[in-house]
Amino acid sequence: MSERARMAAQHADLRQDGEALAAPLPALLADAEHLASNMLLGEHGRRRPGIGEEFWQYRPAMASDGARLIDWRRSARSDTHYIREKEWQAAQSVVIWVDGSQSMDFASQGRQTKGDRARLLAMAIAILLLRGGERVGLTGNMVPPRRGEVQLLRIAQGLFSTDGEREDFGAPDVTGILPKSRALFVSDFMGPLVEVEAALTEAADLGVRGALLQVLDPAEEAFPFDGRTVFESMGGGMRHETLEAAALRDRYLKRLADRKDRLADLARITGWQVTCHHTGDSAQAALLWLFGALERRR
Repeated sequence: MSERARMAAQHADLRQDGEALAAPLPALLADAEHLASNMLLGEHGRRRPGIGEEFWQYRPAMASDGARLIDWRRSARSDTHYIREKEWQAAQSVVIWVDGSQSMDFASQGRQTKGDRARLLAMAIAILLLRGGERVGLTGNMVPPRRGEVQLLRIAQGLFSTDGEREDFGAPDVTGILPKSRALFVSDFMGPLVEVEAALTEAADLGVRGALLQVLDPAEEAFPFDGRTVFESMGGGMRHETLEAAALRDRYLKRLADRKDRLADLARITGWQVTCHHTGDSAQAALLWLFGALERRR
């Protein structure tokens, strides 16, 4: 094959790979936009007085306000001195990590995969935060926090990108998290919790606060298995066969409850918030919780 033909073949392969990667993006963005539109507050819903350039409102002056803060033109129209308040625009950064491991590919019959629901919620909260004036990005230095509508496409592309072989279970990536910022980790958290603990500890040492969203399939909560059953991880790295699946239910549910308790303990110790969301439940409720959990605290 000539050099020209070889390069043409490489370009064709690259385009095909790019089209395959981009194929889910329009649907994801459309679904996330629809989800976010039901509770989109925008900048008006997040107004607070503070440092900024955009006028918000006048308020009566108080004894603690200096003379330089008084709007003399407005005050001249009445017997009261008024302060021209401006909206807080010193937006902080929010970075998001969404578990891309093979464990997130699981879905019981008729359900959305955990990974699809996780990406949907990540995109929807990114829309709300970006339109509220925040800088939003992904961990791992893949998509640094920025503002603007174009950033949504970067985040969507980043959520579908894969770098090397996918592991059975994921661990939060804290690379690129800025001190004093906020973060969101979305996963089923079915892997080793020692890795989650390490990530949260490192984030807490940087003064980062945030939220853990555990996404589970309803079957993982109910354990509706009976008789002969083969349990296998999505990547095939773990496999267990039993003739009496029902006999494992109590032990499984106990371990799942212990895992949730451990996540709650880690969140409490590090000042984070945590909740569990099921793919069979309303995504709107999860988004509302996320928005409240990531609300700026000043």
